[in-house]
Amino acid sequence: MRILVQKFGGTSVRNLSCQKEVLLKVKNGLDQGYKMVVVLSARAGDTNNLLALAREWSAEPDPAECDALVATGEQVSVSLFSMLLKDNGIKARSLLAAQIPLLTDEEFGKARIRSFDRKRLLELLEEYDVLVLAGFQGVTGNGRVTTLGRGGSDTSAVAVAAALSAEFCEIYTDVDGVYTTDPRVCSTARKLDRISYEEMLEMASMGAKVLEIRSVEFAQKYNVPVHVRSTFTDTPGTMLIKEDPKMEDVLVSGIAFDRDQALITLRKAPDVPGVSARLFGPLSAAAVVVDMIVQSPSLDGVTDIAFTVAKKDLQKALTIVEGMRASVPDLIVAHNPKVCKVSVIGVGMRNHSGVASRAFDALYRENINIMMISTSEIKISVLVEEKYTELAVRALHDSFELGHTDTIGDR
Repeated sequence: MRILVQKFGGTSVRNLSCQKEVLLKVKNGLDQGYKMVVVLSARAGDTNNLLALAREWSAEPDPAECDALVATGEQVSVSLFSMLLKDNGIKARSLLAAQIPLLTDEEFGKARIRSFDRKRLLELLEEYDVLVLAGFQGVTGNGRVTTLGRGGSDTSAVAVAAALSAEFCEIYTDVDGVYTTDPRVCSTARKLDRISYEEMLEMASMGAKVLEIRSVEFAQKYNVPVHVRSTFTDTPGTMLIKEDPKMEDVLVSGIAFDRDQALITLRKAPDVPGVSARLFGPLSAAAVVVDMIVQSPSLDGVTDIAFTVAKKDLQKALTIVEGMRASVPDLIVAHNPKVCKVSVIGVGMRNHSGVASRAFDALYRENINIMMISTSEIKISVLVEEKYTELAVRALHDSFELGHTDTIGDR
């Protein structure tokens, strides 16, 4: 049995006209001899409307009940689209997560997939040509509805593709692929024909919004070929594939940026063992994710520690940090929510030198000050003032010649 998984986001299913475009994509897969699994998000705006209802009814909506509420958005999408398929003579049925079942843990609002019944899906594909699955949702072992968090339908689709050994997983959105950077920020941004899982993981974690990071993790772990493309055109998109040696010939593949950053600086912290543990332990216990961390050299027994958190976690983090004042009375705490992380990403960095100096020189020429630096094997990230975000992105994009149509990066 040849299986193709297709996922369509909220803008792709927002109304009847858009769903008719989706119908054409599904028919095309059927014409190629595939059994189809179609994973749908809620229609554009439905999830936000449901969350607004929850906040209208409750000052602090219960997480489990909130998941049960917002999951109905996908139920509407899959039911309506299944009707459309049947009216066009296609053997189809809709499936909610609980009907598979797709089992998750009990972290309501950001649940993680544990398992689902592969055998049941294969049996249903023997009976139906198209299964229409509600993305974004799952169910706990004791029957409570969960949701997978932002972009969860991507994760649902890739997980299903991995379990069913699908030939491809096509992720349809309102953009036609993965670009070297956000085209709305840089007019010379160019669509990539292909990108490695590792590069896409870095781009997703650094702020690129095309794919949800857990979906890329699933694709990499189970070697699922993922094709990111537009619902509204027939042009090829971007393939996510396993890295091959030729990819390392390209120095840099893309520039990502993340405005959801806030900087916290601790000055005059004692430079003694255990200070960092006393700071970052409580932050971890409070589920505050710390990103970049820099500690300055010791001077007269004190040091400065700077780190970044998501803007939504800034006040929680400041409350925890202020709690250290009781034992460190001379501690000075400062914060800055107007910062942005800009990242240069490419697997070619493993085998090429000079990326950092080239990036830093590009920012220097634009008189952009670097506040923090972090690196990995295939990434260099800098923290800059938020007002310089677009200038920094364009400067780096131009410096690595990412707008060229022949080659990218080190030519």
